[in-house]
Amino acid sequence: MTNPYESLGVSKNASADEIKSAYRRLAKKYHPDANPNNKEAEEKFKEINAAYEILSDPQKKANFDRFGSADGPSFGGGAGGAGFGGFDFSGFGGFGDIFENIFDQGGLDGIFGRRSRSRASRGSDIVIDCDITFEESCNGTTKNIVFNRSERCPDCHGTGAKDDSSLQTCSYCHGAGQVKQAQRLGGIVIENTATCPVCHGTGKIITDKCRTCGGKGSFKKQVSSTINIPAGIDDGQTLTISGEGNMAEGAAGISGDLQIRIHVAKHPILMREDFDLYMELPITFTQAILGTKVKIPVVGGYMDLEIPPNTQSGTLRRIRGKGVKRLRALGTGDLIVKIFVEMPKTVDKRTAQLLAALDTDIRADSYKKVASYRSKVYN
Repeated sequence: MTNPYESLGVSKNASADEIKSAYRRLAKKYHPDANPNNKEAEEKFKEINAAYEILSDPQKKANFDRFGSADGPSFGGGAGGAGFGGFDFSGFGGFGDIFENIFDQGGLDGIFGRRSRSRASRGSDIVIDCDITFEESCNGTTKNIVFNRSERCPDCHGTGAKDDSSLQTCSYCHGAGQVKQAQRLGGIVIENTATCPVCHGTGKIITDKCRTCGGKGSFKKQVSSTINIPAGIDDGQTLTISGEGNMAEGAAGISGDLQIRIHVAKHPILMREDFDLYMELPITFTQAILGTKVKIPVVGGYMDLEIPPNTQSGTLRRIRGKGVKRLRALGTGDLIVKIFVEMPKTVDKRTAQLLAALDTDIRADSYKKVASYRSKVYN
C-alpha cells in the first residue's frame, strides 16, 4: 500500500494539526473542482484522502506505524488472540515486543524465511520557502532559488569506494545484505531476516574509501535554479519538483523531491477567496445619490468603476473575469466589489440648511423602506 506519510508529505513524527494542515492544503490543490478532467489529479485526490483516513485515526495510525498496515497484522486466526491456525498466544509474556521486533526486521517474509524484496532507496525531500507578491501569485512569475542538497559523488558514483577493487563482498552476510535470525516464541522457534549489521544492507564492504567524498558516496552542493511559479497559486501551497531533492544512499536509488512552500504577501485592498477577489469600496453620500466613476485596483493595474445614481449602501458589483487565473486550468475568477456609503461626521450650518431644503424636495415615496417601517410602527 502507499505510504500515507509520503502521500501527505509529512514526517512520521508529525502532530495531528500538522497532518490535518497538510491534508487540507493538498485536498484543495488536487480537488476535482480545481482540476477538471485531470485523471492524475483525481487519483492523487483519492490517495491523499486514503492517507488522511489512516493518519487521522489513532488506531489505524498506530497499526500502520507498527505493522505497515492500517488493519494491523493478520495471522489467519479467530478472536481472543488465536492465530497460526488457532494456536492461542495469550498466555505468553512479551508477545507484543517479540512481534514488534519481527516486523521491524523483515515482517512476514522474515517469519517464513523468505528474503524481503529489495526496494530502491529514495533520497530525502528538501523543503524551502519562497516569498512572492500578491500580483505575482495572480499572474505567475519566475524566481531564482538557492539551496543546498546532497549529490552523488562524481568519482565513486555513490559507492563510497576508491574503485571497483575497493569493494568486497561482505563476509558476514555473503553479499545478501541480510542475515537470518531465530527467536523463540513459547515453544516455537521463528526464523526471520534482519539487515546485516556489518554492511548495513549493501552486501559490500569498502576497503579503500573514495578520497573525494571520504567514503560517504555523496557531498553537499549549493544549487541555484530558476523555477516557474504558475498563475493562480495561493498562499501556503507547495510546488513539488520531482527528483530535485537529496540523492539516495548508495549507488542505486532515486533522489527525493524539492518542495517549495509559497508565501504570498497581502494586498492593501484586494482579498482572495479561491479564485475570486473581494474588496470594499467607500463612497460619499453625494456620490451615491448623483452617481460617479471611481478608480479601483484590479490584477495588473486599475480600472474605472461606474457608480450609477441612487446606489444603496451594501450594493454588490460583480466584475466578470477580473479575479485570479485558475491554477493549471482554463478560466478566471471574478472581482466582487461591496459598496459602502459613508456619511460625513459633521456639517456646517449652511450645509445643514441646504440638506434640510433638499429633504423637503424629495418625495416621501422615494424612501420605500422608510415608508414601510413607519407604516408598521405608527399605524
